[in-house]
Amino acid sequence: MNEEEKNLSSCLHFSTSALARILTKMADEEFASSGLSSSYGFLLLVIDEKPGIRPKEVSEKLHLNQSTVTRLVDKMEFRGLLRRKQVGRSIEIYTTKKGSLLVPEIEEAWGNLQNRYSKVLGQKEAKNLASAIHMSTQLME
Repeated sequence: MNEEEKNLSSCLHFSTSALARILTKMADEEFASSGLSSSYGFLLLVIDEKPGIRPKEVSEKLHLNQSTVTRLVDKMEFRGLLRRKQVGRSIEIYTTKKGSLLVPEIEEAWGNLQNRYSKVLGQKEAKNLASAIHMSTQLME
């Protein structure tokens, strides 16, 4: 490893960004069978888990801007996988029957993704790394 690589590898931003790109590619490969990218897959799982969830809560769970959640939901609603319901001044989001039917396939893809990176990192190391990164995001928000 040369000096420049040492400097970059010691930078948390550089290292986590590189890891995120690799994991996103792996995730999208695993989720491809569902016809959804991993972002849409996780969105569907969150909404299916809590029918009637509000966009703000979705954005908090997925660490996304509310405008991004709105854009994702728009596309999923267009595909017939989600529906929005106006309740007073609030919006609630639900999976449709078509969306709910995709949930087992998405859960399987998520499991395949976890198995795939666990084979590289080791199951315990992968779990510890995920936990440490999650805890770090909570501290830095």
